[in-house]
Amino acid sequence: MAEPRGPRAVPTAARLAVTAAVAGAVVCALPVLRGGVSWPAVALLAGLYALCEWPARCPVLAGRVDVPVASGSFFPVLLAAVFLLPPAAAALVAVPGALVASVDEEPRRLRRAWRAAQLALAASAAAGAHVLLGGRAALGGRDPGAAPDFPYVLLPAAGAALVFCLVLTALDGLILTTAERRPVGTAWRGLLLRSLAPHCVHGLAGLMMAVLWRSRFGPPAALFVLLPMYISCWVFAQYHRERAAHQATIRALVQAVDIKDRYTRGHSERVGRASELIARELGMAEGRLEVIRFAGILHDVGKLGVPTRVLRKDGPLTPEERAVIELHPEYGHEMVRGIGFLGEARAAVLHHHERLDGSGYPYGLVGTQIPEAARVVAVADAFDAMTSTRSYRRARPVAAAVTELERCAGTQFDPRMVAGLVRALSRHGWHVEVTADEPGAAQARGNVPPPRQTRPPAPARPDPAASAPGPGPRPSNPQGA
Repeated sequence: MAEPRGPRAVPTAARLAVTAAVAGAVVCALPVLRGGVSWPAVALLAGLYALCEWPARCPVLAGRVDVPVASGSFFPVLLAAVFLLPPAAAALVAVPGALVASVDEEPRRLRRAWRAAQLALAASAAAGAHVLLGGRAALGGRDPGAAPDFPYVLLPAAGAALVFCLVLTALDGLILTTAERRPVGTAWRGLLLRSLAPHCVHGLAGLMMAVLWRSRFGPPAALFVLLPMYISCWVFAQYHRERAAHQATIRALVQAVDIKDRYTRGHSERVGRASELIARELGMAEGRLEVIRFAGILHDVGKLGVPTRVLRKDGPLTPEERAVIELHPEYGHEMVRGIGFLGEARAAVLHHHERLDGSGYPYGLVGTQIPEAARVVAVADAFDAMTSTRSYRRARPVAAAVTELERCAGTQFDPRMVAGLVRALSRHGWHVEVTADEPGAAQARGNVPPPRQTRPPAPARPDPAASAPGPGPRPSNPQGA
């Protein structure tokens, strides 16, 4: 869930949004004062939900036991309350868990108040929708031992889960707009689609809890649903933590390269994007697409082993300097070969400067001796090198770059990869971004040439794009884009 930012950065609009949400939650919970609420059920469900959120704050367990997912997002118990209790009581169940959940950033009190209000509003609205759709009757009405009306019971449960998701995402967008100052048109973009599937899964688990709760076995039977669901969420969270660690590793390596070689800033990310587009057009399995993208992002990581004075040299390279540059694929492979999750991306880092005719480096591989991932990255690398404006040369138009790639297909590049890139560009287009922090580089966006210079230009640095196609010998500075 989205939350307000730090104490000094919380705008007045965000504080007003939190205040309004808290007031709305209080209004939703007030009907419990009229009575008719099963307080033991409210207390038990609220305690279970709080228990699910508590480990991250426990002095003994914190740092030793990971909570299953982000704080405040383990919802089966909360949705079971939505299906079992009146709207006002369901709102109360959300509050203790939200207040005991771990909060890492200040202002903690404001964040907890927002979370409690947000969940209370969502639970109350979802419970109201469940009642309107006849969900209580479908679960067995007032008879605790009555059998639920399957499959009709699924319809009101799905409607309640949808309302729950809609309210949460609406409030998420509100806080992003007021606290993060995001444009109204983009604050809600993608929130619902990302949240819908997890909330539906949690809703199904909550329905199973509610059915068992109302069965002749009573509340203890419902705990048998909670435990495996909690463990499943924990395993899922471990996967996402590992994935986040992978992304952080790659991001750190790429940032180090960008800092060292300012001429190719952003190049790695774009090569990764182009590599993924090619792989998708070739029909590669979904699991390989991310690995291919990693290969494109990390293809130049070996530049970290090349002296900075060589990378930034403004004149032609000497044969000795060129030999050092040509070692960067091997340096890169040494850096990443111990990172197991990269898989075939490691071979692509090593071989992305090989050419189909055997004239590439470091090993002069020929044809299909070159790993498929490396052949993909080679095309993506050359394409971005040609279509990116640098401080020392202007970009080629996308159409001209494609023509050059097609001309060199079969000798330098794999024709399948070139054809895949062409199809991908016809579907998605290509947005060229600035790749160097040089004066006037902003004109590079969209392949627009820089304005006419009013004084003699500085001596141009040789084109470093060893992957860029062209007849005859390789350029004098074959360091890669």
